[in-house]
Amino acid sequence: MSRLRRQVGGNLSNVADTKDVNLIREKTGNVYESIAIIAKRANQINIALKEELHNKLEEFASHTDSLEEIHENKEQIEISKAYEKMPNPALLATQEFMEDKIYHRKNEEDLFS
Repeated sequence: MSRLRRQVGGNLSNVADTKDVNLIREKTGNVYESIAIIAKRANQINIALKEELHNKLEEFASHTDSLEEIHENKEQIEISKAYEKMPNPALLATQEFMEDKIYHRKNEEDLFS
């Protein structure tokens, strides 16, 4: 099992909980900067999950167009269902951000402009 799947399999539900905006703002001093950090991390998680899913499903890919060779594969269905049950990448990124698991820094050029 990949590191990302173990992380996802943690104690996070699929349901979005409300977060206190003041707590999010406290992390960086600016709510918009905090949201931008969360969004970038959510995008990274989403890309990693998609790559992992495509790699697993590619094992089942048929490169021929013959209808006789196309069949229902239960393993493929189970893999797809497992990924559908995973929490949204934005929820994962928000949890990571709130637990200080995301490294972020300000760009020096942004400070002087």
